[in-house]
Amino acid sequence: MKLNALNKLTENLGNTEKMPVLFLGHGSPMNAIEENEFVAGFRNVAKEIPTPNAILCISAHWETRGTYVTAMQNPPTIHDFGGFPRELFEVQYPAPGSPDLAKETQSLIQKTEVGLDDKWGLDHGAWSVIKHLYPKADIPVIEMSLDYYQTPQFHYELAREIKSLREKGVLIVGSGNMVHNLRMLAWDKLNRPDYGFDWAIEANEKMKKFILDGDHQQLINFRSRGKAFDLAIPTPEHYLPLLYALALQDKNEAVNLFNDKAVAGSLTMTSLKIGGS
Repeated sequence: MKLNALNKLTENLGNTEKMPVLFLGHGSPMNAIEENEFVAGFRNVAKEIPTPNAILCISAHWETRGTYVTAMQNPPTIHDFGGFPRELFEVQYPAPGSPDLAKETQSLIQKTEVGLDDKWGLDHGAWSVIKHLYPKADIPVIEMSLDYYQTPQFHYELAREIKSLREKGVLIVGSGNMVHNLRMLAWDKLNRPDYGFDWAIEANEKMKKFILDGDHQQLINFRSRGKAFDLAIPTPEHYLPLLYALALQDKNEAVNLFNDKAVAGSLTMTSLKIGGS
């Protein structure tokens, strides 16, 4: 990009106080339309955050070969699931996109070539939680994809390259679940609050300890952490957004946990806010 174009982007986004970073355990798509303690947690954390100029979301539900950012002016609401009530499929989250933010994100990342995407939109990993943070859908949102061919270390290092967006009023959100094993879901315990298998609780507690200790390398090397981690993370797409959030943490920056409960045995809704009050 030409220098004057980059300057224009910077002027558009502006310099602000450093925005916090969120990792949100998004759980079932039904959280988009249900009223429960988790969506209350999403709403409450939004009250603690300055109103952002824009949002960049790394969702578990956009895996690609290579790295992309959505760059359209009006991203569609994607209903990327099946078997749910019609009411859920009727939800629209018509937040604008931000081609400017997409291009600035592209320009910041040196680790890999970043493509500008005009076909994806907002999947449920993004809109099902962001709609509770900003129900008016009046804040621009873009998504960045997960390159499923890359290592956890690659994703962590890539995320560090976009840290300066925090100084420009951009709220960066990782959306996934720390513990996410749908094959082992206890369907008969869906309505039992705070129910987790022993291995799920063990993995979640160890993850939280590493997070609060600032020991990110242990979390990057999750495949060497033992059986509980292997069961908690059978595939990495729901876990990797956590690494994106942690990579953006500055030294001695506080981490606050919320929605820290297990659901249906093999999921945890544990979420965190990095920075801010």
